[in-house]
Amino acid sequence: MSETTVTLVGNVATNVEYRDTATGGVARFRFAVPVRRWDRERAVWTDGPTSFYTVSAWRSLAVNLAASVSVGEPLVVHGRLRVREEELDGRRKTFVDVVATAAGHDLSRGTAAFRRAVRQNPEQQPPDERASDPWQTPQPASGKANNALVTVS
Repeated sequence: MSETTVTLVGNVATNVEYRDTATGGVARFRFAVPVRRWDRERAVWTDGPTSFYTVSAWRSLAVNLAASVSVGEPLVVHGRLRVREEELDGRRKTFVDVVATAAGHDLSRGTAAFRRAVRQNPEQQPPDERASDPWQTPQPASGKANNALVTVS
């Protein structure tokens, strides 16, 4: 599994799924990042292929994403890119996930009204990294139900 830090600009493609786990809350959603290129011959922007990522976030970022984000909204997501391969139905498949460390609405495409969240005592918050995958076991869900920029560092 390889891991790189990325910043993605795109649109929320699915509802944000939020789950409480024994080690803290986690949110997950699909994120569409379309490619736009300037066509010099026709002097217009053209759409290229769209890449899809599964974005997950932990703790307060998870709670805030679930309360703030809806399908279709433009976001900027920053985090750790994880590429993994699995065998499904006898075929190797590649999956690209982003573990978000920061996310927000893309203000080049609209406005937002920020409200500061009330924070818990930092000593009471679990660490960001989780050993288990909370999406593998059923848990109660709650929460809210085209331009591309990808930077790799």
